[in-house]
Amino acid sequence: MEAHEETATIYTMENKPIVTCAGDQSLFTSLYTSLAQQLPREPMEWRRSYGRAPKMIHLEANFVQFKEELLPKDGNRALLTFPFLHIYWTDCCDTEMYKASVKDDMLRWQSTLRLHGSVDWLIVVVESEAKKKNKTNILPRTSIVDKIRNDFCNKQSDRCVVLSDPLKESSRSQDSWSSFLTKLRTLLLMSFTKNLGRFEDDMRTLREKRTEPGWSFCDYFMVQEELAFVFEMLQQFEDALVQYDELDALFTQYVLNFGAGDGANWLGSFCAPVKRWSGLLLRRPIDMEKRELIQCGEASLLDLRSYLFSRQCTLLIFLQRPWEVTQRALELLHNCVQELRLLEVSVVQGALDCWVFLSCLEVLHRIEGCCDRAQLEANCSHTVGLWTYATEKLKSLGYLCGLVAEKGPTSEDLNRTVDLLAGLGEERPETVNSLQSPYKKLNEALSSVEAFEKHYLELSHAAMEMYRAIGRMRSSRLIGKSLAEFYMKKGDPERAEGFLDDSLRSYVAEGWSLQVTHTRKQMAECQKLLQQTEDYLQTSALLAGDANLTEEERKHFCQEILTFASQPPAPSDQTVALSMAAFAQLRQMQFSPPGAVVHVGAALQLELHVRCLMPVAVQVEQLAATLHFSLEQGGARGRAGSTQRRTGQGPQGQGDGVVLFPQGSPLAGAGMGASLPPALELYEMQDRSPSDSSLNSTGVVCKNMHLLLRRHDSSASLDTPTAGALPAAVAVDDGAQMLRARDITLQPGDNSILFTAPTGEPGSYTLRQLCGSVGRVQFVQSHIYPVVQYEVYSQEPQLTIEPLSDNLLAGIPQKVKFTIATGHYSVKKGDALQLSNTDSMPILHSSCCSATILSSTGERVGEHALSVQSSEKVTSISLPPTPPYHTLEFQLEVLCHIPPTPFKPDIERLTNGEVRHRPKNHSHADNGMINIDQKVSIDCPWSIYSTLISLTFYVPFKAKHSILSAGKRKYIQVCLQNVSDTNFHLVDPVLTERQPTIPVELLSLNAKTQQTVCSQQSVFCLWEMRWVKHLPLCLQCVFSASFAPVSASDAHTAFKPYRYEFQLDRVSVRILKTQLWVPIIRHHMDTLYSLKAEILPPSGDQHCRTGALCGLEVSITRQAEPSETEGEEEESTEIEGLRTTKLMYEVVDNSSNWAVCGKSSGVVSMPVAASATHRVQMEVMPLFAGHLPFPNIKVFKYLPHSAVPAIQPDTDSCLENDTMSLLDKGLDDQGDTASIRSRGSVHSVGSGEQQREQQRGLPMPRLEPFSPGQVFYWSQGRQVLVLPVTDEHVMEVNVT
Repeated sequence: MEAHEETATIYTMENKPIVTCAGDQSLFTSLYTSLAQQLPREPMEWRRSYGRAPKMIHLEANFVQFKEELLPKDGNRALLTFPFLHIYWTDCCDTEMYKASVKDDMLRWQSTLRLHGSVDWLIVVVESEAKKKNKTNILPRTSIVDKIRNDFCNKQSDRCVVLSDPLKESSRSQDSWSSFLTKLRTLLLMSFTKNLGRFEDDMRTLREKRTEPGWSFCDYFMVQEELAFVFEMLQQFEDALVQYDELDALFTQYVLNFGAGDGANWLGSFCAPVKRWSGLLLRRPIDMEKRELIQCGEASLLDLRSYLFSRQCTLLIFLQRPWEVTQRALELLHNCVQELRLLEVSVVQGALDCWVFLSCLEVLHRIEGCCDRAQLEANCSHTVGLWTYATEKLKSLGYLCGLVAEKGPTSEDLNRTVDLLAGLGEERPETVNSLQSPYKKLNEALSSVEAFEKHYLELSHAAMEMYRAIGRMRSSRLIGKSLAEFYMKKGDPERAEGFLDDSLRSYVAEGWSLQVTHTRKQMAECQKLLQQTEDYLQTSALLAGDANLTEEERKHFCQEILTFASQPPAPSDQTVALSMAAFAQLRQMQFSPPGAVVHVGAALQLELHVRCLMPVAVQVEQLAATLHFSLEQGGARGRAGSTQRRTGQGPQGQGDGVVLFPQGSPLAGAGMGASLPPALELYEMQDRSPSDSSLNSTGVVCKNMHLLLRRHDSSASLDTPTAGALPAAVAVDDGAQMLRARDITLQPGDNSILFTAPTGEPGSYTLRQLCGSVGRVQFVQSHIYPVVQYEVYSQEPQLTIEPLSDNLLAGIPQKVKFTIATGHYSVKKGDALQLSNTDSMPILHSSCCSATILSSTGERVGEHALSVQSSEKVTSISLPPTPPYHTLEFQLEVLCHIPPTPFKPDIERLTNGEVRHRPKNHSHADNGMINIDQKVSIDCPWSIYSTLISLTFYVPFKAKHSILSAGKRKYIQVCLQNVSDTNFHLVDPVLTERQPTIPVELLSLNAKTQQTVCSQQSVFCLWEMRWVKHLPLCLQCVFSASFAPVSASDAHTAFKPYRYEFQLDRVSVRILKTQLWVPIIRHHMDTLYSLKAEILPPSGDQHCRTGALCGLEVSITRQAEPSETEGEEEESTEIEGLRTTKLMYEVVDNSSNWAVCGKSSGVVSMPVAASATHRVQMEVMPLFAGHLPFPNIKVFKYLPHSAVPAIQPDTDSCLENDTMSLLDKGLDDQGDTASIRSRGSVHSVGSGEQQREQQRGLPMPRLEPFSPGQVFYWSQGRQVLVLPVTDEHVMEVNVT
């Protein structure tokens, strides 16, 4: 053992946890290979403090020979050299040998560990069967192990393990190995966790002392990096990266505090001038050179940052996150530049550019070394930033060293180049053999102009291709603009033009105002060098109107245009066309008249408001706008068709004829909106039927589709400085219809220009192009939006007649208005309207009739007297002379006579035999007035055809009559209803009989001879009929009265007659002649029966009481002998010489005041003789107290099934048959017959049996009601007093 202790043997050189081995070294050597292979095979769960998540780790160990020098001393924080576990190996199986040497050696080993405070140890006893066989005096295995445990492991028996036959392939050996390895991993992990936690606490304590004087960041850096090394040793690269990120953040915070005035003393060492700028070194896992500088406190800011990033890069590569390296590298390079400025570190001019350039290429080469080409191409978005930064720094070095100047570098530039290259130092050994190392590239680029151009263009094009590949076109064009500046410096404007054009298009499309201005200035310089006159003038025009330039710069570019325009043109020179957007901005256009719709030959003016963008006044020789003529909107369709669409009523239009141009339109953008696509020009399209002009379909059509669908990359725009020749559509044709204004001076700012529009032909005129001529230069706007157009119409003469009131009333004079729209016709002297006269509607003459002439705008032009002459057939109205497109208006009075014959509409029958009712247009929709259509034929001087005009008059009254009876006395009542909205005076109502020979006297019972009939009110007139012997069979009556409007000035002359004729028959009534069409009403002049009822209180009481049965006695009395016509109507039978007829009575009470007890209806046989009486008695019960009306009593004619109805239905009339049966009555009346059905009376016609017979089609009797006046009800309106029941115990009180 002593021989082995002389030299310390380290079994591995990797950074792994150290485990010392004492005891039998030859024994351990034989087991080392198996132990090293099997130890990291199984993972262990590592639980850490402070609630950090557990992790599964594979433990490895660096086994070394035990020496006392390896044990840690006080104050030593190095974890990499710290032995975490101590193992003692022995295979002793002899008791004597154990007592002689092994036990003493173990005592010395434990004493040494105890002296240095090491408590993590393990004793391994290796048992071998072969060795047992050679020893005869050995004790059992348990005896040696027990002795060791008793001697050294009293309280920690698990610190002694047995390894049985480790070199054999047996199950016992495998179990022994498994148990041993589990114990070894557990003890090693416990020791590692304990010592690592102690180290973290010490590190945390050291960090908390950073505010104390004398605290050094470099010392703390070495301590925390030791912790990072430990995590890296355990392959916990994420935790190791966290340590370096914390150091990075801590240092960055100190630098920011220093910039804010709160600096630490230890930062002074990092403020030393930078003497070396060799860039990052990422090809070594650990840059020991820079680490030693940090450990000694002699590192500069670039050294610290370079070493820190190199360690982060190594760990990120281990974590397979190479693209994060590029992101962190870009941030590091930008932050280092700012930190050097904050710390005020002295740096040689250009040195920082060299350091950044070398660092960018070093990072890119490091990434290329760990990724294949496919990965690099797929993730070029992560590396393109470094390529761009390297390109910028190389360009800066080229400008600094004079490699971009046209004459080449000067001697001063060469000296500066030598100094910069000297600061790079010697090339590192790792890159000496590399032909594309960053060091060689920078040396070569700064060595000559050609080499610099080669490397700069190579880097620029590589960066541009990467940006295009990932879709970052803006960044690609930005590098292109930098290349353009490089070419301009080299005196090669032709190659610079393309890059500037791409950048300009991008800036214009995205609206970068300042960038557009700056790039256009460069573009103008390039075009001037290339002698591109037209493009240069276009760019100069845009710059002259650019508000981002100073006044002097704008005047300079404006003068360039004016100088060229004033030069005399050569024979081969053509006019140069420039965009109007750069010259002027269209603000608004106003029409006069505002409607922008005029007739042929009318005056129409357009006022154009323009804002001139030039900084000085410009003399414009001519400002012209081309017009597109179309017959689609105007033309011969007249004014009604041409006013469907008005100019200036779109999104930017107003209703007063003003068209506003948006600021973002191509015309108003001054180049900023030049690349915007043209706006939609949408028009409504309608498809109408040629027969009745009804709308079949409607849609929207786009008229500028050719502009919207063309390719934007190939379309030429006047607003871009690279536009080519002007399109042919822009050329101005002198023969076309145009708006022109000559010799105009446009001042800077707002200007107003007045145009006179041509209106010679009918149609639609649309403004297409606008052109302003200044010498040899024309400013052209090829498309104007919003659409600006006006319409010229040609109208045919039209005559309309309309009433002055809502309704024309028949019977009284009414005023109508004649309106003549002359259109293109000129009314000459002697022209007249010829109206055909009709007897039903004469035209009334007036001495003060005049006509008014109005212009097309509605202004009053003049007034002339009208001459109206009438003959038997024609009324002639002489018209005053009227110019074309004027309106002639005058009023006349007409009178529509109420027809002397009744109006009876034609009866139309459908195919199924049903009568078709008259349409609703025969009566007024609101109040039911009857209308009369009057047609007037008019001959006009401008047409050979007659014009037929219809006027509708409404009859203001509706009349109806009725027969009233009081016993045998008869009365005629006439109701006259005012159905119009006008109030009338009604005088002298008279009812006469047309046949004076009839002995009937009509006695008037009307007290007033004059009454006022208001709107929607009625007047009732009453006459009593008196006769000597008997009523006549037929009575023809005529009702007449005079009426006049209440508002009439002369009421006596304004009264007009009104007649209503009707006829009364003894059997039926038919209307013969009337002046007001009313429905037919059937009446009867004879009273056939009288009906009288009496209610008798119970015996012993004077009054009826609620709930008590009372007697109801009904008397039916025949009033007169039957006449011949009545005999035909009534169905009678003769029994034993007595003629009788059957009647049915029914007692109902719809108000629910009475309860009919017993039989409520029945059929009786009445003798056909005067004064014949039939009495019916029944019982009723009052349900309420008070004055109750009598129950309703109804009487019907009871006709057998073979009887023919007395009154046949008139199929030619509009009335329905009045015949009804009990089954045809309403639900309420059917409910009253329930008692009949329940009792099953033999006289009941509403029984269920009879209904079933009717359903089977069997003949059934019928019920027919009497005509009005045939039955007189004596008890109608009578009431009877009913007293409440007396109850001394119960009192019901109803409180509301």
